[in-house]
Amino acid sequence: MSATEVEARAREQADASQVTLPVAGMTCASCSARVERGLRHMAGVTDANVNLASARASVRYNPGLVGLNDLIGQIREIGYEVPLQTTRLAVEGIVCASCVQRIERALRAAPGVVTASVNLATGIATVESPAVDLDPAALLGAIRDAGYGAKVLRDEGGEAGTDPREREVRQWRNRALFAGALALPLLAGMFVHLVAPGSTVATVLGNVWLQLALATPVQFGAGWTFYRDSYFNLRGRNANMSVLVALGTSAAYFYSLAAMLRPGPTGMAATYFETSALLIALVLFGKYLEAVAKGRASQAIRLLLGLQAKTARVLREGGPVDVALADVQAGDVVLVRPGERIPVDGEVLEGRSTIDESMLTGESLPVEKGPGDAVVGASLNKTGSFTFRATRVGRDTALAQIVRAVERAQGGKAPIQRVADVISNYFVPVVLGIAAVTFVGWYLATGSLTAALLPAVAVLIIACPCALGLATPTAIMVGPGRGASQGVLFRGAEHLEAAGRVTTVVLDKTGTITRSEPAVTDVLPVEGVATEDLLTAAAAVEDRSEHPLARAIADHARNQHLPTATGLRGVARSRSPRACGWTLCPDRQRAPA
Repeated sequence: MSATEVEARAREQADASQVTLPVAGMTCASCSARVERGLRHMAGVTDANVNLASARASVRYNPGLVGLNDLIGQIREIGYEVPLQTTRLAVEGIVCASCVQRIERALRAAPGVVTASVNLATGIATVESPAVDLDPAALLGAIRDAGYGAKVLRDEGGEAGTDPREREVRQWRNRALFAGALALPLLAGMFVHLVAPGSTVATVLGNVWLQLALATPVQFGAGWTFYRDSYFNLRGRNANMSVLVALGTSAAYFYSLAAMLRPGPTGMAATYFETSALLIALVLFGKYLEAVAKGRASQAIRLLLGLQAKTARVLREGGPVDVALADVQAGDVVLVRPGERIPVDGEVLEGRSTIDESMLTGESLPVEKGPGDAVVGASLNKTGSFTFRATRVGRDTALAQIVRAVERAQGGKAPIQRVADVISNYFVPVVLGIAAVTFVGWYLATGSLTAALLPAVAVLIIACPCALGLATPTAIMVGPGRGASQGVLFRGAEHLEAAGRVTTVVLDKTGTITRSEPAVTDVLPVEGVATEDLLTAAAAVEDRSEHPLARAIADHARNQHLPTATGLRGVARSRSPRACGWTLCPDRQRAPA
């Protein structure tokens, strides 16, 4: 590579921006591979990775050549949707239309913003952005830089079900329930026809017009998602699982329709409406289970975000004021009381306290903090009150960086996943070929269209590459998430895969590895004192204390089914020759003289 090319590549990397976009509607590895190819072929896109399990596309692009709207438009053109979230901001200081235009320009220039509009009459700015990677603090900063004040408006109580993952689970569940409700009578009719062919129930449920009425909504209502997905895949010269499902169920449905309209010499129509309807219902139920599994895999991110404080008590001119976390600015003075979580990173100004930083460091004991010491957002204040100056807020806090590290690891691709993606791309055409050979072979062997059709449909439906394309990305989702919940961070999917080959682990943590909280390992009484007596007395003394070591002693006593302070009426010093220990005096209110 020449020096000119090296310089151009370095300049391109320097100008590149990174964005994570949610992608809705992907069902298998072929879908994610198609979105990935479509994004990489765009001018100005330097790299794109699409993770099926997390339903996200991580794109590195040059803003001078391609915009965020272009990326979203390309994904929609391929046949998938990019869910957008709406953020409302109350803007202060708007006096004319010129103010509106200035604020809109500032917001549209903020990272991750797709559209922005400001209402002059109400002073409310409405911003649309992808449902990930939006930092409200960046929007507030853009408005402040434009010369106005703003705060984030939050709906009271929130709107249930606005999470894209929850919407996806709900959609698949509703489709599966709808298809199952209509397919069950068809299944019952087939069963009754086998056990009681001449019964009234068999006659009613076996009516071909009733079967057609039940199967049609399933085929073109609940199953429409497979037709739609097949259209976009075939238009892009690709084939995925939806193509297999659409072909197989359509073959069973239209064969049954033709047999019903043109019955054989006996006048009886050999229909298979129950086959197409049940297959669609079962596949939809499988999709619902996949969506639930993917939702649980991303739960670790929600747990990490749940460590954040929801509000902060900021000292203003009139005294302490509770504000939303997004409204805290660098330089604000924040008051923290005992038992509260520290909202953002900062430096202690006044007061002393002990802070539980186990969520970050894993240390089991609280750390003493005083003026000049750094405090970390989401850590827990244990004893005293203090004030601190906010130094890092929003996306700059330590917790936000941890969350982004986990998301990057979950959104990346391990080397083995790329192999699975390649196999998935060839899998569907091979299955179609096998199904065609199966149909021709059975037809030549039996001469019956029905006998040839059913095995071919079975091949199309059963040979589904979903597990192949979903197994690796789901593992990549679960691994970093589970590790984060245990205090282990992976910086990328390739490191997660490499961890399976690790044979030796070298630890450097001042000689100790902790479990984030102290626990009693041994009780060693002096001679003449029973272990139970010593532990019970110690637990009685420490039961009302909030110190971590005290809690460890009291919890250990409870685990041993020994009484603590709540179960004792007195503890006395023994005057016997074994006078060096504590013994119980359950019948006395105070210690004897």
